[in-house]
Amino acid sequence: MIDNHIPVQFSDKRRRFIDRLTRRVVTACGIGILLVMMLLFFWLIWVVTPLFSSPSLQSVSTFSLWQPKPAVALGLNGNWGWRIDQQGLARFIPLSGEPAEPALQLAKGPVQVALTADKSAVLLLQSDDSVKLASADFTARDGEPRWKFPLGDIAQKIASQRLQHPAVARSGDDQWLAAASTGDAIVLAQLRAGQPPVVRTINSAGSDQLLLTPDGKLLFALAGNLLRVWRISGDQISLRDIITLQEKPQQMQLLSGGNSLLIAGPSGIAQWFDIASASGPHLNFIRYFHGASAQSLLLTEPQRRVFATLNPRGELQLFASKQDGAIFSQKLVAGIRHAEFAPEGDGLLVERSGQWQYYRLHNPWPDFSWRSLWQKVWYENYPEPAWVWQSTAADDHYQAKFSLMPMVSGTLKASALALLFATPLALAAAIYSAWFMSPALRRWIKPGIEMMGALPSVVVGLIAGLWLAPRVTDHLLGVLLLPFMLALALLLCAWGSRRLPARWRQRLCSDGREVWLLLPLLLLVSMLSLWLWPLLDSALFGRGLADRLTHGYEQRNLLVAGVAMGFALVPLIFTLAEDAIFSVPASLGQGSLALGATPWQTLSRVVLPSASAGIFAALMIGFGRAVGETMIVLMATGNTPVPDGGLFDGLRTLSANIAVEMPEAAAGSAHYRILFLSALVLLVFTLVVNTLAELVRQRLRLRFGKHEGQG
Repeated sequence: MIDNHIPVQFSDKRRRFIDRLTRRVVTACGIGILLVMMLLFFWLIWVVTPLFSSPSLQSVSTFSLWQPKPAVALGLNGNWGWRIDQQGLARFIPLSGEPAEPALQLAKGPVQVALTADKSAVLLLQSDDSVKLASADFTARDGEPRWKFPLGDIAQKIASQRLQHPAVARSGDDQWLAAASTGDAIVLAQLRAGQPPVVRTINSAGSDQLLLTPDGKLLFALAGNLLRVWRISGDQISLRDIITLQEKPQQMQLLSGGNSLLIAGPSGIAQWFDIASASGPHLNFIRYFHGASAQSLLLTEPQRRVFATLNPRGELQLFASKQDGAIFSQKLVAGIRHAEFAPEGDGLLVERSGQWQYYRLHNPWPDFSWRSLWQKVWYENYPEPAWVWQSTAADDHYQAKFSLMPMVSGTLKASALALLFATPLALAAAIYSAWFMSPALRRWIKPGIEMMGALPSVVVGLIAGLWLAPRVTDHLLGVLLLPFMLALALLLCAWGSRRLPARWRQRLCSDGREVWLLLPLLLLVSMLSLWLWPLLDSALFGRGLADRLTHGYEQRNLLVAGVAMGFALVPLIFTLAEDAIFSVPASLGQGSLALGATPWQTLSRVVLPSASAGIFAALMIGFGRAVGETMIVLMATGNTPVPDGGLFDGLRTLSANIAVEMPEAAAGSAHYRILFLSALVLLVFTLVVNTLAELVRQRLRLRFGKHEGQG
């Protein structure tokens, strides 16, 4: 036998150098991409980590006081603290320990005091039953604090009887509302500068404590174990609630905003707030804070819903309105008689036996917890615990609500519906194009479908929001029945083609010609479904299906978003799946056909199992594309973060939430960092899904690769 093989020696050094260079550049680019991904991942963690940092308390300074009498009120602002003693003597004291300012006699002692909700003003009730309002002013240009008197420096008489348990609120511009108890009645006085007080009396039993909400519209009166809530509206005063408590409470306080009432008693500290009912809002018991017990001192922050308990042994516990238990505890010095938070909640001033101690408090995000992101939280004035995302509000005293569940559920629902819409179309098109279509037609169809992927998502979202959504509303019944009508039409076509004569079937259904018959037929069925069913629906019921839905219908909803996103996913899934099917070696299909299998048997038992790894990868890549989609969901839905919405309700996804709210979030705020946390959740979710998909794809590849090798 003669060997005609001619050995070829290829030794092009330049070609080998280019190959090595290309290989190293590709490797370096791949490593660079991994490094960028890791850098992005760790940067997100770095931004998010402060949210999970624990509060801390650090002593800054300790110094002696120049006033021996105990304080009845104290406060701090910046580098200054102030105190008022029982004799009405007030003094500003620098927290640096420098000599204090000269004392000023604000009122004739002995005095009782009441502070406004924001701790900015103090009502001094003198022994002659007259009142004076004072506030600490820290806005002077010379940096020296001063006392101001919003109602003038002359005390105003509001009753002729002995008053006690005062309360005060700012009811309007230059208007103040004061309340006090006479033992058998409650005196309300409307105070304005330069005008005599307008005094009203509420006939009520003696009160142990009075509280006014910050706007002066509600008055809480506690007498023994009986709590009364009075509504104040202009000149009208009405008793709204009478609540008999199971045990006699020791004290009560209002959290910032005035919506939550804290009642401290033998069983602990309970939270109460109003819940709407058929007869209007009424005060309801919500819960006990775990581990919180009534102590000698119960103090609240002026601007955040945070409170603290402090006992004579110096044991401090911090609580937040959205946390079940204490968020921080620490042992301070014993014998503390009075304490107060800084206005921003970043400091704590305590007083004991003629000595002050100032602590620096680091507690930037007391309301945040991992639990509040995923579990239901009972927010103020809500009828029950709920998943809510509401980062901003018009009211200055709103309670921020940062639950990620509405966005996570919206992301999953939109992605699942988009896949449900896109997968049958894309896989059916890929199977037909790769296995049944003629090569000449495939050269036109495949690039045409791939060109659909070049359409910007913002254009798809714009068309879906402005054009598609109104038409889906008008033809809702036809849209819902359209998939079933198309499936029925295809089954009838398959049934009919089998009953055609062999000559006609050979002429019409060979070489991919059936597509030219199916496309007009399916288009005709779609037009009839979208026109005929809504017409019959309106004729029978007088109005369309969208108008008859009992739970309402939002024009931009999950259905519109799923259709629009599915349209955007079809080119991606089609391209990858078609390549996977077309890449199956032709010898496998030809061998199956040669053994007597039909084309459908060959496709289902040989080709599709061999291409299953690629098809699965196409579906997972499409799912990842749907999870990260932003503009289509943003424009095609109502963008409402509702976790329990249905097919005809709006939604919001994680990516859309980041796009909408990131420009408005203050850098470094809790809102800002939680948006980065949602981006981290989205990234981790995508990585986990892709990793699982790759593992499944490798197992499928190994399984069917072995079968191919055995074949």
